[in-house]
Amino acid sequence: MIAIDFGRITRARLPGLLRTMPKAELHIHIEGSLEPEMIFALARRNHVALAYPDVQALRAAYAFADLQSFLDIYYAGASVLLTEADFFDLGFAYLTKAAAENVRCAEIFFDPQTHTARGVPIEHVILGLAHACRRAHAEWGLHAKLILCFLRHLSEDEAIATLQAALPWREHFIGIGLDSSERGHPPENFARVFARCRELGLHVVAHAGEEGPPAYIESALDVLHVQRIDHGVRCVEDPALVQRLARERVPLTVCPLSNVKLRVFDRMADHNLPALLAAGLVATVNSDDPAYFGGYLNQNFAQTFEALPALGAREAYTLARNSFEASFAKAEDKARWIAELDAHFAQAAAA
Repeated sequence: MIAIDFGRITRARLPGLLRTMPKAELHIHIEGSLEPEMIFALARRNHVALAYPDVQALRAAYAFADLQSFLDIYYAGASVLLTEADFFDLGFAYLTKAAAENVRCAEIFFDPQTHTARGVPIEHVILGLAHACRRAHAEWGLHAKLILCFLRHLSEDEAIATLQAALPWREHFIGIGLDSSERGHPPENFARVFARCRELGLHVVAHAGEEGPPAYIESALDVLHVQRIDHGVRCVEDPALVQRLARERVPLTVCPLSNVKLRVFDRMADHNLPALLAAGLVATVNSDDPAYFGGYLNQNFAQTFEALPALGAREAYTLARNSFEASFAKAEDKARWIAELDAHFAQAAAA
């Protein structure tokens, strides 16, 4: 790391720096980037009837009280995704936005069970998204990879069946995750399928400590042996766990706008991201389900830093660097992106 005088970067210059700095996104559900306009376009293309008369009515329905009320409309929106071309369009639309926001690396979650339950062949999902990733790399050099997620409100046997169905297309995804409604569905329910995934050499991550208790973070680490915790903000309720996460350098993929929208925090000003960083945790900023939660990655950075005066240029740099270090990219790619990040902040400090 080159020496950077963060004190020379004024708060007034932060918004521009947050937009232009290179960064990685490690917690993005591709189905959650499905904008209302695309929902209606795909509904027309696929002759799917929607419960809403127009885009404005659908947007008006995006008023969530908690995770479950969000998931209800999330799954309804996904009903328009049927063909490989649909999944390509979905993936490429997100990656186009990511490239414009200076995202260098995107590790993208997808939920095959949401689609196979409707009779969509799993290869349509995987091949369409993989094509979008290849196209983004060819056009912008964006390093985009896929992480297959199991829905935790369904059984482990269903997760195992999903894994088996996906294995013929194993080359197209780098890891597996665990998402959907957290309460009452602890990570240890999926011990067998995660063990199998580790045997296959897949990276493993899991949502824990968003609505669920700190104990879910511990079982994700100790039973599932995950490499990253998705969300994890409730870790602060257990000081010993915070110390462990810092000591073991376990990354947390934090999603600020999502946390406020789903009432994990009442206001952005209440968010604990500054405390996570102050405790030495490898926290990152991500968009989660940007079409539903009010913004893509740069909007998450902008609103978080605007609401939390404890966050300055040093924290912006740390969050971006953490995102590269926490990614599953090759060491040489990480080093290249971090060198670009260093140069970007050094130039800002010298201006």
